[in-house]
Amino acid sequence: MATPDFIRDLRRSAGHQLLHLPGVSVVVFDDQGRVLLGRRADTGRWSVIGGIPEPGEQPADCAVREVQEETNVRCVAERLVGVYALDKPVTYPNGDICQFMDIVFRCRATARAASAVRVNDEESLEVGWFGLDELPTMKEYAHFRIKQASQEGPASFTAPPDAAG
Repeated sequence: MATPDFIRDLRRSAGHQLLHLPGVSVVVFDDQGRVLLGRRADTGRWSVIGGIPEPGEQPADCAVREVQEETNVRCVAERLVGVYALDKPVTYPNGDICQFMDIVFRCRATARAASAVRVNDEESLEVGWFGLDELPTMKEYAHFRIKQASQEGPASFTAPPDAAG
């Protein structure tokens, strides 16, 4: 995920020390029940779409914005899937350390949006739609988020397995 300007500004005074930040993860389904995934440029791994809300930005608005910025797909937020404090900090190659409070949304691609999918920024190497029975290799937390989003029911507040994000 690209580092927002407000985080860069904060890092100038905070250095590499641990920052606790909000993040959103977005599980987007199309009308065929496929899920939208991106292969991240920073790790090379497939995962659900995600990002950091800008100051004052509502989490659901961030989810919709991140999906469009990264994949060119327009979507609408349908429901909150879960809120999880990730149990392990992430240390980035530059030494920055972050721990995220992950807010997970289920979204639905709008009409004809599925065909518009493409890599739309520098954060992804590939993007695409996958059937639930043909998901690429991903970390367990990504599978957990997809499973939770594909089911109906209340939001989950229990951290997923391997909740390092």
